[in-house]
Amino acid sequence: MAGSRLLLLITVSATLAAWQAPRIFEVKPTVATQKVTNDPDDPAIWINPANPEASLVLGTNKVQAPQGALVLFGLDGQIRQTVSSIDRPNNVDVEYGLKAAAPAAGAAAAIDIAVVTERLKSQLRIFSITAQGVREAGAVDCCREPMGVGLYRRPRDGAIFAIVAPKGRPDSPLQNYLLQFRLHYAGGKVTGQLVRRFGRFSGTKEIEAVAVDDELGFVYYADEGAGIRKYHADPDHASAAQEVALIGTTGYRGDREGLALYTRPGGEGFLISTDQLPLNSEYRVYARGGDNRLLFTFKGGADTTDGIEVTSTPLGPRFPAGLFVAMNSAPKNFLFYDMRDVLKVAGR
Repeated sequence: MAGSRLLLLITVSATLAAWQAPRIFEVKPTVATQKVTNDPDDPAIWINPANPEASLVLGTNKVQAPQGALVLFGLDGQIRQTVSSIDRPNNVDVEYGLKAAAPAAGAAAAIDIAVVTERLKSQLRIFSITAQGVREAGAVDCCREPMGVGLYRRPRDGAIFAIVAPKGRPDSPLQNYLLQFRLHYAGGKVTGQLVRRFGRFSGTKEIEAVAVDDELGFVYYADEGAGIRKYHADPDHASAAQEVALIGTTGYRGDREGLALYTRPGGEGFLISTDQLPLNSEYRVYARGGDNRLLFTFKGGADTTDGIEVTSTPLGPRFPAGLFVAMNSAPKNFLFYDMRDVLKVAGR
């Protein structure tokens, strides 16, 4: 009798555990890019305003110069341009319409930019972006070994800021850990001015992933061993120094790595976070608004994913609901996913 009760208890417990366990959806990539030469790390997406189907995916090859590079891919996964001799480029982000304070003769009144953290030179490398590719546009002295970067375009005045996370070290302070620079474009060059330090760090592992929600005004960053921290992105906000929330504190089996925002009108959409796992990393999807509750998790066969990026902008018939990009470590490339597939499996 006691044995039967024990068996019943075990069966009920197993059933409840299975019922409570969140389902992990599987999605297949649509495109695998050409390989980079050494170590892919972080992607960004530049949307071509005249022809979204001709948009570009930028990815870093994270090694020391001269092999360290920013690599540009078409949506077919083929390499369009390689900018080499970047000394261990870590992360990259893209922003649109950096206005010139004093346009130089023949220079654009505003440019789209890509900002790359150049770890071994302790600086930000800045490139202008057009349909033809990227070209050097400036550099900003930053901090010791910058890793993560997220760009913020303030809605009220169009000012653009770079929010940077340096590499974690035992002697680093645990408060005011991130740096925020306002970017200026004048005389055909981009420069930067430090406007604040902010953000808590648990001191466990590192902070690398940074993502910014321009419309709602929040910056998220992955404190790898602790959770995803949320702050106001505007350095002039009355509560700029206060942490808004700490989410994603449980459920991860690997490091909290890449972050990306899938935005929809009216503040709807998702915050996507990488659970970095060998062979088949998982992506935990949180609500963009409110308390950022966990909605669902999916995986797509990418190995030990570090950086990710996503857009909801339709990019032609191949990606009509947007594009999700994940770094794929061992094969040394990036995987492209049709967001229709992600939304379909999750019933969204």
